[in-house]
Amino acid sequence: MPLARTATLEPEGLHVLKATGRRSLTRVRQDRVSGSLDHYSEEPMKTRLVISLLGLAISFALPIFAQQTNKPDPQLIQKLDTLNKKYPEAINNHDAAALSAMFTDDAIFVTHTGPVYGPKAIEKWYEDGFKASQPKNNTATLDPHSVRMLGPDNLTYNVDYSETDKGKNGEDVPIKGYCTVVLTRQGDGWKICVFTWNITPDSWALIYNSWGLPPAATPSPTGTPSSP
Repeated sequence: MPLARTATLEPEGLHVLKATGRRSLTRVRQDRVSGSLDHYSEEPMKTRLVISLLGLAISFALPIFAQQTNKPDPQLIQKLDTLNKKYPEAINNHDAAALSAMFTDDAIFVTHTGPVYGPKAIEKWYEDGFKASQPKNNTATLDPHSVRMLGPDNLTYNVDYSETDKGKNGEDVPIKGYCTVVLTRQGDGWKICVFTWNITPDSWALIYNSWGLPPAATPSPTGTPSSP
């Protein structure tokens, strides 16, 4: 062996060789340990990489899932359009009972004078409204792009509506506005649980022109703190 032959030449050379050999063995051992550590250090890195990729996949999947669950199928939109046409029909017939029957028991009907709660109160509101003004030619157009699912049994959509009301002297007053409707599933059908609407500024101008401006609100008396 080269190591043995070199060792017999000179004691000092043997000493140096032994030292060199120990360093070589030490380096081999260090390399082995380092290789083992590298092997073990690679495992957490691989795990972290897999977790990161999984998180990235989930982050991409969630918006897609939200879009899928948020977007109703075309058949449902068609059904909503059919349901939406029943409302103008009832208004044109001045049928307050038919209108109130479309609402849930806990429905909220938001009007320009404030919210109305429940079918009975909604029916009364329409009865009073039909006495003051007899609308005709009411039409309501559902915006298919506005339909949003609010879970499996609730949805919302927007409507553009128009009608012709009777003015103070019997003249026609064209009205336009927008509605937001929230429906809830009940059995095989849908009912209105929230209904809110408005009237365009141009329509309000025509109403005021016919009926006059509403009376100014009476300011409430300012209370004074009581003396101790």
